[in-house]
Amino acid sequence: MSQEVMKQTYIPPEVGNTDKIKILTLSDHPMLPSGVGTQTKYMCEALLNTKKFRILSLGGAIQHPDYRPSKTPEYEEDWVICPVDAYGSEEIMRTCLLTYKPDIVWFMTDPRFYEWLWKIEDEVRAVAPMVYYHVWDNYPVPKFNKAFYESNDFIASISKVTSDIVKKVTSRVEEEYIPHAVNSEIFTPADTLEKSRLIKRIREQNNIDDRFVCFWNNRNARRKQSGSLLFWWKAFLDEVGHDKATLILHTDVNDPHGQPLEYLAQELGLTDNLQIIFSKQKVGAPDLANFYRMSDCTINISDAEGFGLATLESLSCGTPIMVTMTGGLQEQVTDGKKWFGVGIEPTSKAVIGSLQCPWIYEDRIDEETFVKSLKKIYDKTPDQRKKLGEAGRKHVLKNYSFEKFNEQWVKTMLHIHEHYGSWETRKNYRGRWECKEI
Repeated sequence: MSQEVMKQTYIPPEVGNTDKIKILTLSDHPMLPSGVGTQTKYMCEALLNTKKFRILSLGGAIQHPDYRPSKTPEYEEDWVICPVDAYGSEEIMRTCLLTYKPDIVWFMTDPRFYEWLWKIEDEVRAVAPMVYYHVWDNYPVPKFNKAFYESNDFIASISKVTSDIVKKVTSRVEEEYIPHAVNSEIFTPADTLEKSRLIKRIREQNNIDDRFVCFWNNRNARRKQSGSLLFWWKAFLDEVGHDKATLILHTDVNDPHGQPLEYLAQELGLTDNLQIIFSKQKVGAPDLANFYRMSDCTINISDAEGFGLATLESLSCGTPIMVTMTGGLQEQVTDGKKWFGVGIEPTSKAVIGSLQCPWIYEDRIDEETFVKSLKKIYDKTPDQRKKLGEAGRKHVLKNYSFEKFNEQWVKTMLHIHEHYGSWETRKNYRGRWECKEI
């Protein structure tokens, strides 16, 4: 098959009469392991399991080897996934409106990817409500997003920071806080003898059984501070001993948006005594859970983070976290009373921006603060770290329940369909344009 044919955009056939509510989603490809992809998948499955919905997903964010549509064996015709470049286009959206005729258009990630969609909101919202699952990392309040926010019927916010920001920017759009969730039946602690033996065997096989182990599961990208992490990890080892701790990094070591991590590790002299282990292969959720279970702490020092799914998975597995107090990370590490690891207050809050995003804080920490914070976890006894992790697990089950996430999305989408309608039943929408006789 030629590349030209493979890149032809899939145009869904007209569905015809159906009693099911038709959803069109735009996001990362739902089978991607990214936070956006994972949460899209969870949301879609929650809707499909009710038997009340049919979904067409436009899956973007990567260069696809094959642009043909796919179906899942569990849901067959009820869930068709179509690879697209970027997150779609005006032409694709217009075609989907004409052929698929969605009852609701749902889309997720930060606003810079959807300016094209909001430009044609009068075409889309005339027939179907637009639901935006909103990602925003930090203050100051982005007043420049006001027009974007008011181009939706409903905004779901991934974090308390995002929710507060939306409410401060506009009161004209219905908004609800729907945080990320993880499957707590997969991401569980080593709570059985079988799991405990497996974790012990894995650590022994890697010659790290008696070491303090930290885990870092992120994309190797600028805001994730991967280079700083390696330099500061060396500073930590210089204090506690290079044979006392191991850092496992689950990432693409040569991501074009990041730094050459293997080269950095070699230059820093971190390759001769298991100071660092790189996990380069993609793994499924059960294997990923084992990484968290075998670790004493999971680290995220991003300077901006909408939510941070890896640290939530870590807490669900009963492993405490060390994070920058930014975005959604800060609501994971503490509930305001108890702590489930160490939260690092920013050393500086730099205001950065671009033509698309005039201002936003980057929350930076420094080497001294990093080392001091990590030693707080290191100096605890295994039992103390275990208790932190157990409290973190309870925090996840109470505030980020997978069951609650599913129920909340089903309830929300049924409400939107009933309250806003679609096509012949469309209501509660008035375009922001007028026809005047001259």
